[in-house]
Amino acid sequence: MVKILAITNQKGGVGKTTTSINLAASLAALKKRVLLIDLDPQGNATMGSGIDKLSLSATIYHVLLGSRPLQEVLVRAETGKYDLLPSNRDLAGAEIELVDLPQRDTRLKDVLRDVSEEYEYILLDCPPALNLLTLNGLCAAGGVMIPVQCEYYALEGLSDLLNTIRKVRSGLNPLLEMDGVLRTMYDPRNTLAQQVSDQLQQHFGEKLYQTIIPRNVRLAEAPSYGAPALHYDRTSKGAQAYLALARELLKSQGNLRKPKREKVI
Repeated sequence: MVKILAITNQKGGVGKTTTSINLAASLAALKKRVLLIDLDPQGNATMGSGIDKLSLSATIYHVLLGSRPLQEVLVRAETGKYDLLPSNRDLAGAEIELVDLPQRDTRLKDVLRDVSEEYEYILLDCPPALNLLTLNGLCAAGGVMIPVQCEYYALEGLSDLLNTIRKVRSGLNPLLEMDGVLRTMYDPRNTLAQQVSDQLQQHFGEKLYQTIIPRNVRLAEAPSYGAPALHYDRTSKGAQAYLALARELLKSQGNLRKPKREKVI
């Protein structure tokens, strides 16, 4: 059965798109059939997957508005070995145009029914805002992954996101669950990062992923080459951390045993 995972945080700069791209590539490397959906008008997940967003004749914008079927818009991210539903600035207009359309909150959920059996994982890279695009992601997903940077304002805004998740679950998508909180850009030499990590552990407990994503130069460099870190530098700590996260997801679904302790890679 397909696992649809919304990767979201209304706070920008927390590694949301980096996580979407590298988790998709890592799951694909573990022989899983993966679809990555770029729900952000900035199109960073599209460019980071090696697809030129400016050259696209159709994007998820056209799919959400019903002018093009999803199958015609899908592209192959060759470096990451996953399928991609791309995005560009056209998607910014969808916010306004979706308002007057029927089932505006569940249009993504409706179109994914046609391809859900073709994939084992569908990852949704949501924009850094609690808007109609993010709401479509939450309505379509079964789980939510929240990347959180280990910094002073880490918990800021999380309560609003958690409230939104609860509201969506009570009204539009009763199957929605918080899959977990992911610590990103972690530097073990930084005392503040350690303190924030401890706070997240106390606050979220078992809902905190055991794998921790380190601050890593290769992760930052890879998008400019249009490739996931796994294919830019497989031996880097960042690439290995996302492979560990992918394995943790598989373990959480019962395919493998859970790791016994935190992995700081």
